[in-house]
Amino acid sequence: MKIRKGGAEDLPAILAILDSAVGWLNGKGITAQWGTESFSGRPKAVEQVERTMSEGDPWIVEIDGVPAGTMTLTPHPGQYIEPAAEPEVYVRLLATDARFHGHGVGAALLAHAAEETRRQGVSLLRVDCFAGSEGRLIAYYEDQGFTRTEPFQVGDWPGQVLERRV
Repeated sequence: MKIRKGGAEDLPAILAILDSAVGWLNGKGITAQWGTESFSGRPKAVEQVERTMSEGDPWIVEIDGVPAGTMTLTPHPGQYIEPAAEPEVYVRLLATDARFHGHGVGAALLAHAAEETRRQGVSLLRVDCFAGSEGRLIAYYEDQGFTRTEPFQVGDWPGQVLERRV
C-alpha cells in the first residue's frame, strides 16, 4: 500500500473510486448516504469534487499500482459545516474502491491525515459523515480515534461532525 499526493490529473481516478463506493453502498442497501447515481454521471457532483480538490490536497492510496482509495484534506469544512474556531485540517471525500474494502485503506488514509495535520503544525483534525444506517459510519470514525461533536442536517440527510486531536 502506497499513499501519494494527488493532483488535478487524478480527477478520473478519484471519480472512479467514488463511483465504486456508491455501487458498494447501494449493494449493501445504503442509498441515502451518496444516492444511487454515480458521481461521474452528475455534472454538479463532478464540479464539487473538482472544487474540493482545488481547495486542498488530494491523496490517493495505491495497492499494486491500482488506485484503491482517496481523500482530500482542506483547511476548512464543506459549505454545510461551520469552520472551527481554530486552525483545522478537514477530511473530505474519503472513499475506498469496492475492490479494496477490508484492506485497511480508509484507516491508512486517516492515519496519514493525522500525520499531515501534525506536519502542518495543526492539532485539530475533523471529518463529517452520514449519520444514518444505524450510525455505522460514525462508529467507524470513533474506532479510528475520532469523537462526536455536533450533529447536523442537510434537508433530510442526517450528518455528524467528528474531531480528533493530534
